Parts: sequence; structure tokens; C-alpha cells
Amino acid sequence: MSELLSVENLSVRRSDGHELIHGLSFGLAPGERLGLIGESGSGKSLTALAVLGLLPPGLTAHGSVLLSGTQVVGAPGRRLDRLRGRAASVVFQEPLTALDPLMRIGGQVAGPIRRRRGLRGAALRSAVLAALEEVALPERVARAYPHEISGGQRQRAAIAMALACEPALLIADEPTTALDVTVQAEVLALLDRLIAARDMALLFIGHDLAVVAGVADRLIVLKEGSAVESGRTRDIVREPRHPYTRSLVDSARELEAELDRMAP
Repeated sequence: MSELLSVENLSVRRSDGHELIHGLSFGLAPGERLGLIGESGSGKSLTALAVLGLLPPGLTAHGSVLLSGTQVVGAPGRRLDRLRGRAASVVFQEPLTALDPLMRIGGQVAGPIRRRRGLRGAALRSAVLAALEEVALPERVARAYPHEISGGQRQRAAIAMALACEPALLIADEPTTALDVTVQAEVLALLDRLIAARDMALLFIGHDLAVVAGVADRLIVLKEGSAVESGRTRDIVREPRHPYTRSLVDSARELEAELDRMAP
């Protein structure tokens, strides 16, 4: 099976030459689920931005990133604009900052649907409502501004926007970190169902091993910009090799044991 995403020797450097990501390589085939896990500052989100060609000013990517056969590193913005959405879409950690605060939710969901499917008028309105219904949002949300709905509803709206272009790859960058535990579980279940129904590939980024392991078939463990361990999720959880990975597994087990003790 040909790879949807191929990353070879990816490095990200600041303008002063300091390297933040060191020679990262991995691949992702259609329908696969890969998790990137590590502490804050490990390079997880930078990797996602580099894959999409969205690094902020002052940072440059080196190496090779092939997304649907197109080279991302060094590619002009116009070429990448045509690639984003169709080949890959992203759901960010905090939807309140990712969404436009001055635009109603329906209008924000309509944008990618219009670009992808060319719909207008009544057909576009129907498609927007269908997209919201797919992520379990009521019709009234289409008329609301981001600040008028809950955090969980905002994240569902962000997911609807990301899926509107029917991407082959969904990048989820800590999509539940800002949510409480109950809403987090609901959003994770929603993502799992939608990805399975559409047979999309998933790149799931997080710092919580229990969360990432619950959705990813393979894991890459990042520490200070380097991959210290990779492999099948069940193998890493059962027999972690690197000391940092072992610390992540031990912490997850301790938390699970504490929750079991607290259960009625």
C-alpha cells in the first residue's frame, strides 16, 4: 500500500540555527492511525505544522515531507493551499482561538464545503446542517457565534470544518486537552466513529498516553525533538524500552490505579 504521508529526516530550525526537531522519519498509509506522544516542547505540534507547511515565521523545515505525493518542504504557498483540506485537515487544541470569533458557526463550516463541493444557496445550507448533524450538533448552532456555545460544541464544530473537505488524513493536535473528562470521552468517541466511517488516516498528537494509545495503532514517542521509541501501540505499552517511555507508561498505570481506587 502506498504511503499517504512520508516524512524523511525532517528537521525544524530557528533562524539562529538552533534545531527543534532532529531527523524525524515516519510514514502513514491510507486508513492508518499514528500517535505522536511526548511532553510539552517535545516537537509534536511543530511536526504537525511542518507536515502541512504551516510553520510560523522564523522557523524552517528541512528534509522531505511527501503528502499525497506532493513535496511540502519548500513548496510555494499556492500549491499547498490546493493540497490542504483535500489531502489533510487539522483540528487544533483550542477551538476558541482556531474559530473566527466574528463569524457564525454555520458560515465557518460553509467555507470549506463551498470550496470542496462548489455548493451555493439552499444546497449549501443543507450541507452545513448535515455536517453539524454528523458531529451531533443541533441546527441552532449554525446561527451561533463561537463564544455562545460550549467548549465541547466548539470542538465538534471544528471537527465538522476539518471533515468538510473530505480529507484523506486528519491531523488532531491535542483536540481534547482543553475539555473536561466527560466531554473529552465524547469527542474521542466521535472522532473514532467518523474516522472509521470515512476510512481516513489519523495523526493524533497528545501528551496523555492513555488517550493517545486509545485511538492510535502505532506510536512515536518524542522527547526534546527526537524520536526515542516507535512501534505498535500494544508493544510499547506492554514493553517500553526507552526510560522516558517507561516513565509515561508508569504514570498512566498509576493514574488508572488511582481512578480505580476512587471508583464507588
